[in-house]
Amino acid sequence: MKINVGYIGLGNIGKPCAQRLICDAFSAHVYDVYAPAVEELVAEGAIGCASAAALAKICVHIGICVRDDAQVENLLHGDDGIFAHASPGTLIAIHSTVTQANLLLWAEEASNLGLNLIDAPITGGAHRALDGTLCYMVGGSVEQLAQGSPVFQTSAEKIVHAGPVGCGIALKLCNNFIQYTEFVAMVEATRLAEACGLSVEVLRDVGLSNGVVNQQMFMFASGRNAVVKTTSEEDMDAYFGAMGRLGRKDLECAISTANTKGVVMPTAQYICDRIENVFMAKDESRPPM
Repeated sequence: MKINVGYIGLGNIGKPCAQRLICDAFSAHVYDVYAPAVEELVAEGAIGCASAAALAKICVHIGICVRDDAQVENLLHGDDGIFAHASPGTLIAIHSTVTQANLLLWAEEASNLGLNLIDAPITGGAHRALDGTLCYMVGGSVEQLAQGSPVFQTSAEKIVHAGPVGCGIALKLCNNFIQYTEFVAMVEATRLAEACGLSVEVLRDVGLSNGVVNQQMFMFASGRNAVVKTTSEEDMDAYFGAMGRLGRKDLECAISTANTKGVVMPTAQYICDRIENVFMAKDESRPPM
């Protein structure tokens, strides 16, 4: 018999991850507040659920890939929440980028209910989710990792066991901080290069040679610069603005987690304050006051 697995949050990365669960090994149950996303996967062979509670009642593995701490909280708690309806032994994998403090709190609450809640954030983007080449960063016991790995492997090229619960999200927050800092550095370096009569392609060629620039940095800067020349601010906001707001949220999670550890991250705060403007290609010729 197929194993009942659930996936909640069918966005840019969640939907292709859920699609890959439609296979011989699993019976994929999906839920999202955006009904068309559910209907699309139902047409491909998934089983649509009317609520998180309905999904939790029948699934032994539940993946959650929503925007932030508040959305995870709403899914877990309350009379219609996962905690109230999941069976003992169920594995709940949090793929969302959240604060470590809340992740640890949810894991403790789950344990008291006989449930297993782990952190399993992912990196690689939507295209790698489609290809099944994501990287998972898992925080949990060896036994919990073994329980979740068959599901993760449907969309993973690499699974990194970061350590106990909470270590996976800590690794993701560190990774995201580095990534967003790279984006800001690449944008500013590109601006200087162009002012000096150089092209971004020349900057890329040298940077790829010595390891200073990676292809993702180049694609972000060159793609953003090309789009901003031909589109309205409203259209820019529809795509790059959403990513900038997500970047700010991710960086705020990193800063909040750092504060709980007594770690000072002034660069992270600086990047956090600017990341939305960087994605939107707004004028940054003057330093912040």
